[in-house]
Amino acid sequence: MELPIDLFEKLNSFSEPELQKEILKNGKIIKASKGDILIREGQYLNFLPIVIHGLLRVYQENEDREILLYYVGPKQTCMMSLSAAYFDYYSTANGIAMEPSEILVLPSHLIAEWQLKYPSWNKFILRTFKSRYDELLNAFGNVAFKPINLRVKEYFSDYVKNHGTSKIPISHQILANELGTTRVVISRILKQFEKDNLIKLSRGSIEYQA
Repeated sequence: MELPIDLFEKLNSFSEPELQKEILKNGKIIKASKGDILIREGQYLNFLPIVIHGLLRVYQENEDREILLYYVGPKQTCMMSLSAAYFDYYSTANGIAMEPSEILVLPSHLIAEWQLKYPSWNKFILRTFKSRYDELLNAFGNVAFKPINLRVKEYFSDYVKNHGTSKIPISHQILANELGTTRVVISRILKQFEKDNLIKLSRGSIEYQA
């Protein structure tokens, strides 16, 4: 797909004219529908995705459990993909589109070269590593030190704050995946929350009443 003329306005990055020319020459746009898996754990990566619009969920899975690592939104890239592409190895995570998304895809062999040549690209790469490191450290702290019932409450509170509605369209299994636990644990906690009048359970949604 041809790159849009206003690409660099949308990304609000990569200010050097020569870098912009190289991106236009070497990049391509892909479109993903909700639910499309873009990156699989164990996949050899020879590209770097940068989200133009939409949202990607990056996670790891083991048997019947998933753990969310982070989300990738507009103007961002995936640290796991960046690491795999930069150091020429396989992806250690999965990436799935959570909504219709448009993604700029760049060849991995240019990542290190551009980092030496273009300050704005170098800043983008370093900012990605820093922000994702902070997110992963925070996620690890939550899993290691916060009781799961408190993490469920915080998830509901954050959703209400970010979306402006107390009705959360989520299943028990998806909530378990988001928090890195099992459906059985989530169901037990939600039943207790309902008894305590903190939530109202409906098919496919949860209304947070705290």
